[in-house]
Amino acid sequence: MTNYSFSTAPNRCGTNSYKWDNAPSDDVIPLWVADMDFQTYPGITEALQRRVAHGIFGYTRVPDSYYEAVCQWFGKHHGWTINKSDIIYTTGVVPAISAVIKALTLPGDQVIVQGPVYNCFYSCIRNNGCEMVSNSLVIYDKEDMHYDIDFDDLERKLSHERARLFILCNPHNPGGRVWTRHELTRIAELCRKHNVRVVSDEIHCEFTLHNNRYTPFGSLPDELSYGSITCCSPSKAFNIAGLQIANIVCRDADVRERIGRAININEVCDVNPFGVEALQMAYSDGGAEWLAQLRQYISSNYDKLLDFFNKHLPQIPVVRMEGTYLAWVDCSALNYTSEEIEERLLKEHNVWVNAGCMYGKEGEHFLRINMACPWERLEEGLRRIAAGIEAMAR
Repeated sequence: MTNYSFSTAPNRCGTNSYKWDNAPSDDVIPLWVADMDFQTYPGITEALQRRVAHGIFGYTRVPDSYYEAVCQWFGKHHGWTINKSDIIYTTGVVPAISAVIKALTLPGDQVIVQGPVYNCFYSCIRNNGCEMVSNSLVIYDKEDMHYDIDFDDLERKLSHERARLFILCNPHNPGGRVWTRHELTRIAELCRKHNVRVVSDEIHCEFTLHNNRYTPFGSLPDELSYGSITCCSPSKAFNIAGLQIANIVCRDADVRERIGRAININEVCDVNPFGVEALQMAYSDGGAEWLAQLRQYISSNYDKLLDFFNKHLPQIPVVRMEGTYLAWVDCSALNYTSEEIEERLLKEHNVWVNAGCMYGKEGEHFLRINMACPWERLEEGLRRIAAGIEAMAR
């Protein structure tokens, strides 16, 4: 077995990094947008170097081996049987979700989400002329700091005559939940009862912390999952978002045809050769070994972050995370909005986090912190966050 180290990371400044080169100065530690500071699995780099050496980068045909890699990966690692014919490739999960909404709704239809949730859901819904409705996640126990689904509220919203789609985030960003099979089954039963189709964003599916286990929505029994749509990509797990590759999985042939037309209407039907090569190498045995070690490192970072907040910021609870590499912390003890906290931390303490308000009204008093970097860097960022919060609390 190859041992991989995640304790160091290269300098990303000057590489046109969206995360690093948007910072107002080189002194800023960016813990905001969801990409990692770790280099990708070396097998991916080697595959891309071989492809670059060919020197011709024309229009790309997606080969059978690409589909086989997707089907093999999800079958072996997640117990989900996918057929090649169920897959539509595209450039990213956000374009995929936008195309699905275009394909399956009309302007004025309702699309249900679970706030606080990934901000691009809101823009995808709005850009397709639909109405966003939130089945807000709830924290029933402030000691436990764990999100749950209000199923009574969900059923009320699913029963609306204009409700058409339910967008699930599994694992949930930014809430950190990895939904259980029981929870997914309840969602599926309610959506089937009210004839609302499930669209599941599973881009963070590989990032489960410690012993938590991800269940693909599409792996539920056929009568619950047949008409669902899953959007997935190796981009988060292997830090290859810039290569722009993703997949839509749908077993219903009629629905899949409608989505395929929308993919073409939105002009996101062509992918680049590097994304095709990278996915196949990511979804390999070597990629799985690298990823397992990365998960261990990020789980350790999460444990250390919890310890840091308990010792230095006990007034700022951390939501219990089961998945993703994005910590979600409750700053409601401060007399500031999340936007004000983000701005002050950036300007006065040179650390950049995400204001929770961008994830919906439910996140107004939260911050999102990216833990996918070497611990030494994350620790220094946390020190700066603590200094800023202490100054604001005076």
